[in-house]
Amino acid sequence: MNVKVADSRETGTISIGDLPLESGNILPDVELVYEKAGPKDAPVILICHALTGSHIAVGDEQNPGYWSGFVKESGFVDLDKFQTISFNVIGGCNGSTGPLSTNPKTGKTYQTDFPFITVRDMVHAQKKALEQFGITELKAVLGGSLGGMQVLEWGILFPDFMELLLPLAVTPYLNDYAIAFNNIARLAIFQDPKWNNGNYTQDAIPEHGLSLARMVGMITYRSGDLFNERFGREQRAPVGITHQEIAYEIESYLDYQGKKLTKRFDANSYLYLLKAMDSHDIGRGRNGLEEAIKKIKAPVFAIGYQGDLLFPTKDLERFIDSIKELGHQAEFQLVETRFGHDGFLVEFDKWGHLVKQKLEA
Repeated sequence: MNVKVADSRETGTISIGDLPLESGNILPDVELVYEKAGPKDAPVILICHALTGSHIAVGDEQNPGYWSGFVKESGFVDLDKFQTISFNVIGGCNGSTGPLSTNPKTGKTYQTDFPFITVRDMVHAQKKALEQFGITELKAVLGGSLGGMQVLEWGILFPDFMELLLPLAVTPYLNDYAIAFNNIARLAIFQDPKWNNGNYTQDAIPEHGLSLARMVGMITYRSGDLFNERFGREQRAPVGITHQEIAYEIESYLDYQGKKLTKRFDANSYLYLLKAMDSHDIGRGRNGLEEAIKKIKAPVFAIGYQGDLLFPTKDLERFIDSIKELGHQAEFQLVETRFGHDGFLVEFDKWGHLVKQKLEA
C-alpha cells in the first residue's frame, strides 16, 4: 500500500487482488487509488465520484477537490465529525486499474484490451478495498450522477453495510435520452483520426474527438436558461468570416471546456465509463425494478435538481415513491436551480444543509 499523508488527509494506492467482473472475466491485480480525510476513529462516509471526477473529493489548498467546499471541517459533510473515503473507480484514469494500466499478462498497456466493466463491478472493487482497510460498516454512501449509480448499487449489493444512502442527481436506470448523448460522444472519439481503434500513444491522443465529446456532455449538464443568462449571445468576433470562427462566447466556453478535459482525462477511460453508465439499471438481472428495490434496507434520502436533462427529477421522485410503497424509509427533495444536472456540484448552500441534517440526525 502506497500512502501520502497531510494533516488529517491521506492519499494512497491499495491492492485488492483479482476482481471477478459481471462479464465473467477476471481483472487481475487490481489497484484502487483513494483519499481519506477526517478523524480516523470517526464514522466513515464513502463518497463516489461522477464521470470525469476522481478520488480527490477534498484535496488541499494547492489542489482542492471537486467537493472541497462541501466536505470540510465544519462543512455540510463535517470532517470534524466524520471520516470520508473515496476511490477512483476501476476503468478510470487517475491511478486505479483502467485502460492506462499495464496488463500483467502482456506487459503492455491495456487500452481497448481492458474488459468492459459495470457500476456493480466498481462497487465490488470498493467493497474489497474497504475490507482491507478493516472497515466493516459505513455511516453513509454519498454520490451524484455516476456516483449516484454506485450509491444505489451499494444499497442493493450490500444492504446491511451502511446506515444511510444519499443518491444525488441519478435515477434507477439510465434512460434512452441520456444513452443517445453518450452515443454521440463515442462517435466523436471514434471519428478522430488519432483514435486508431484505441491504440493511440500519449503523444498523439484523439484530443479533438474527446474535446467534442466533452462539449456534448457540457450541453446536457446545465440548463438552457443558465447558458442563455450567462452568455446572452455575447460576441467576441464578427460572424460570417469563416466556418471555423469562434464568434460567440458560448462557443469559446465549450471549446475551452473540451480542450481542458483532454489535459487530464483519457479517451479510452471516457468510453469505458460511458458504457458502464449505459448499462446502469438496478433491475437488470434482478427480475425488474420492484424486486431490486426490495433488497434495499438502509433509509434513502435522494436529491434531484431542477432542469436535469440526463436524470429527470420526476423519475427519481417516482423511484422514491416506489420504495416507500414497499414500506421502506425513503425521502425525495427537489432543489430549484438553473444549473440542471450540475446542481450537485455547485450551490451547496441550497441543499448541503439537507445532507448535513440527515447525516447528523
